[in-house]
Amino acid sequence: MTARSSSRLPVPAPTPPLLVGSERQGRWLRRPRRSQPLAERVPRHIGSWLALGFLTLSLTSGFVIGGQYQTVQENFGPPHHILARVLGFGIDRVTIAGLSGISEQEVLVAAGIDSKTSLLFFDADEARRQLEANPLIREAAVRKLYPGEISISLTEREPYALWQVKGELFVIAADGAVIDKMDDGRFTYLPLVVGPNANVRASEYLALRKQAGPLAEHIRAGTLVSDRRWNLKLDNGMDVRLPEMKPEIAMQRFISLQTNDRILDKDLLSLDFREPDRVIARLSEEAAGARAEMLKTKFKAKKKGGEA
Repeated sequence: MTARSSSRLPVPAPTPPLLVGSERQGRWLRRPRRSQPLAERVPRHIGSWLALGFLTLSLTSGFVIGGQYQTVQENFGPPHHILARVLGFGIDRVTIAGLSGISEQEVLVAAGIDSKTSLLFFDADEARRQLEANPLIREAAVRKLYPGEISISLTEREPYALWQVKGELFVIAADGAVIDKMDDGRFTYLPLVVGPNANVRASEYLALRKQAGPLAEHIRAGTLVSDRRWNLKLDNGMDVRLPEMKPEIAMQRFISLQTNDRILDKDLLSLDFREPDRVIARLSEEAAGARAEMLKTKFKAKKKGGEA
């Protein structure tokens, strides 16, 4: 049998991809795919979304430029706080512990808490810093208790006395540190010291008041003179000048004068106890005039009697 030759044509070998660079780099340049029409590549409804976005932007711009945005913020707070309150994270309750000389309203204002604040975006650390910036507050702790409560705990500086210097009045602590300027009548019950450095020596004045016993209620202020000694101002306007050394002994002499002679009922401007063996009393102008007139009359009567 005669062998039949095949009529098939040889199949060409596939064209290998074009090699770019070396084979070790392994990067091949592949043939580009058939390009898609632009209409097929653009997402559906993109035109509608763009139009809606442009409309939203226009309305928002008009809302801001027209002043409505500012009005909403003033009445209801910033948008993120409004959203948080709508979601149930408003502030329903604020508990404050440790109040003494400061009011609840002052605490809320210092902490930045009002009806427009949400718990979610309330900054407890910043509130603590603002509270501790108040001179009356030594330490503060602020906690957020979800879903709607804030807890504030305060440690106040204890007011010790009032200090008057250069025409201004301050509330001071026991160590003389200024707590706050005296702007209202909350601390009028505190003892008053007057003069430079009287704040750091206020404890001396309070000790003298204590030694005054029943006369303490008549002492209204203590003035530090030349940073050495104290003058006491009484409620009847009388000045009591104490010595630099052993003022407590002078206080005992003062008590004795009141007990035996009712010295506070006299028409005197001052009592000077700086001399250890005597008390110098200064009369008021009216009392001095009356005394002079009395002495004059007495002298005339004595002279007339002598002539007779």
